Amino acid sequence: MNDQIAIRTEGLTKHYGSVEALNDLDIDIRPGEIFGFLGPNGAGKTTTIRTLLDEIHPTAGRAEILGLDTHQQSVEIRRHIGYVPGDLAMYPRLTGRDTLTFFANLRGGVDWGYVDELADRLDADLSKKVGDLSSGNRQKVGLIQAFMNKPEVLIMDEPSAGLDPLVQREFQSMLREEIAKGGTVFLSSHTLSEVQRVADRVGIIRHGRLIAVEGVAGLRAKGIRRVDLYFDEPVDTSVFEAVTGTRDVIVQNHHVSMSFDGRMDELLAAATQHATLVDINTQEADLEEIFLTYYRDEAEVPA
Repeated sequence: MNDQIAIRTEGLTKHYGSVEALNDLDIDIRPGEIFGFLGPNGAGKTTTIRTLLDEIHPTAGRAEILGLDTHQQSVEIRRHIGYVPGDLAMYPRLTGRDTLTFFANLRGGVDWGYVDELADRLDADLSKKVGDLSSGNRQKVGLIQAFMNKPEVLIMDEPSAGLDPLVQREFQSMLREEIAKGGTVFLSSHTLSEVQRVADRVGIIRHGRLIAVEGVAGLRAKGIRRVDLYFDEPVDTSVFEAVTGTRDVIVQNHHVSMSFDGRMDELLAAATQHATLVDINTQEADLEEIFLTYYRDEAEVPA
């Protein structure tokens, strides 16, 4: 493998009988980047991760992490990665520190000063039994075990689940620090705001197929805008739906809002044909709106 690729999949496919959970996935993720893997529940995100970790075997295709084959060299790979599963499970009668000790022993020991630093940053109480912790506080323990061996690659499935906003912000800072040190993060999520804040590139998966890979800046440059028009009298929805590039047109008496990626002169011509335009406001669409646009456009393409 090229030494500039941290994670690579080639035609990675997983079928369960007639269920196509993952189809022909090709991705290259470089060292020093956060790759956001986006899609709703059931899209194939967790199947991808479990295949990368050799928890399940692919129907076809292959994958490598740090140049190591994910099936043939899976034990060696585990020395170099940190992992947070989406269905985090821990022994409820162990304390947080006991849990981390268990994982540390599996890895041949860790720097406990660093563990305490992580616990402090995430405001994690490691003295309590895991079974007595809230879901958010259990998630903190899961995050610490992923970071504590100073991995080269972090693979994270819905890592912010249950975290309060302040802890989420600290966690995002921790991710950026890993990237600054040359690490790689594979961040699977359906929470667009989380990915938008930290990711360099985004892969969008739908029904087990990768439908787009874009830089976050590139997504924002798609030209999709939110447009609000205000008139001196009520207007009809059909006037605007006929304009190329309009989506999700909502008319409320004198106010029209929409997503728009067409020519502004055509929109204004249609707007002023039937009523007097009083005011207009446009703003860049957020990542969520762009993401949903991808899903709508893909859904319109026949299988």
